[in-house]
This record gives sequence, structure tokens and C-alpha cells, in this order.
Amino acid sequence: MSPGGLTTTSNLTFGLALVLYLAAAVASFHFLAFRRRGVLAAGRAVAFAGLAAHGVSVVTRGLAAGRVPWGNMYEYASVLGFLIVAAYLVVIERAWRTEEVRGFAIGTAVLAMAGATLIYVPPGPLVPALNSYWIQIHVVLAVLASSLFILATVFTVLYLVQDRRERRSAPVAVPAREPALVGAAGERPEDYAPADEETSALPAGRSSLPTSAALDRMAYRTIVFAFPIWTMAVIAGAIWAEQAWGRYWGWDPKEVWSFVTWVVFAAYLHARATVGWRGRRAAALALVGFGALVFNLVVVNTVIAGLHSYA
Repeated sequence: MSPGGLTTTSNLTFGLALVLYLAAAVASFHFLAFRRRGVLAAGRAVAFAGLAAHGVSVVTRGLAAGRVPWGNMYEYASVLGFLIVAAYLVVIERAWRTEEVRGFAIGTAVLAMAGATLIYVPPGPLVPALNSYWIQIHVVLAVLASSLFILATVFTVLYLVQDRRERRSAPVAVPAREPALVGAAGERPEDYAPADEETSALPAGRSSLPTSAALDRMAYRTIVFAFPIWTMAVIAGAIWAEQAWGRYWGWDPKEVWSFVTWVVFAAYLHARATVGWRGRRAAALALVGFGALVFNLVVVNTVIAGLHSYA
């Protein structure tokens, strides 16, 4: 097939994937409203069909360009959406049985793809600075970690919604704790409310979403998995910078905000592991990390001038 034909195929399958993802998200929300298992199963099949179409789009884009298909912002956003859906359907939903949040995860991928359509560029060669085998390592690690951080943010936002719902619907007494233990941890009594425990404040059947405690754990475990991948991406980026520009670190905006993102998520994991932060305080820190990630991806690449402005 000619490069023009491959480009057409990539664009058509991209649009098909976007439509199928939207249909799958609608089916998921329909399930939340009416609890019809058949619609949920059909939505899963449609989501996998969209994932297959999206995979064809990514592959044919790379073939049309004659290189890896993540060499600019449009391609990065497309691959980001693909990995969000793939990570959720193939790993998270299978492992944790979280069908109730499928629509939110896929809807986030739809937003990434919608953003990609606004910055579409036809396939072409890489700029010289990107023409290195490190693009196959550094960028893959970065986009994979980003997709997982974004999924963790979805779970975090849903946690905050569910936590508020549980606290308003069925407030219960704070479990008794030893004062010395509370003081030693540096936490307030309200931090031990049931929304941060293994049990839900709502009776069974009162909510369509998982409990706030389950969503909090999902966000935490996803960040635990994403963080070392992001760490390897930062290290690979430093090695690539040394080969391309003769230094590992140069205070370029992209380097700075990649490190800021790393620091915030490191602080999140440290706070949970050492002082027992869970629930709302941990969620606030995770959202700060997401803000740094988005700033790094969108603002640094498109507004702030730097060595990475070509992205």
C-alpha cells in the first residue's frame, strides 16, 4: 500500500476507534443507570473492537511515516489514548473487576483523541534531534507511565465523588483509636473515617460505583506501578540528552517539569508509606501530580520555548 493509502487507512481507523470508544462509554454509563448486564458485556466487546481499530491506526501511521508512530504531539496523544484503553481493559478491569468505572476510563481516552484531532499533522520524517533509537525507549516509557497516571487520576476523582457521597449519605461514628498512635502518625481523628477504611459507609446496593476505599486503593496501586516506569523514562531522557546535547541536565522546561512530576508522585508514595496518608489528603497530592503531568505535556510542548519545542 502506498504512503497515501496508509495515511488514509490510519485516519479512517482512528475515526472508527473514536466512534467505538464513545459507544462503549455510553454503554457503560447506561449500565450504571439501569444495571443491565447485557449492555455492559456488549460495551466491553465494542471497546475491544475500538482498541483493535485504534491499533491498526497507530501501526499504519508508522508505516506511512516510515518510522515509529510517536514522533509528534498528534501521534503521542493517539498512542496515549490507545494505552489508556489497553491498560484498563487488558489489565485493570481483569485484575480488579471494576466494570463500573469503564466508561470514565474510556471517556478519558476519548478526550485525549479529541485533543489529537485538533493538532493533526500529516505523517512525515522525524526532526533531526528525535532521530535516535532512544525515541523507542524514552518516549514509550513516558507515554506508558502517563497513561497509567491518567487512569490513577480517574480513580482519584471518582474516589473523591464517592467519598463525599458516602459521608453525606451515611455518616457513622469514628472508630476508636489509641490516642498515642494517632498522635504519632501526625493525623487527625477525622482521617480515620470509614471512607478511608476497608468497609463502605453505604449499605450494599446503594451506589453504582465501587466503594471509596476500593477506588482509593485502585489509584494507589496504579501509581505504584506507573512510578518506576516514569523514573526509567526520566533516566532514559537524561541519557538521550547527554548523547544529543552533551549534558544530562540543562534546566530545559521539559526536563524541569518531568522532574517536578516525579517529585510529586514520589512525595505521594512516601506520604502513604511513612505517615499513612490515605483518602482525601493523598488524593489532593495525586491531583497535583496530574496537574504537573498535564502542564508538562501540553503547556511545555506548545507554549514554553525550549529544546523540546519541536515535539
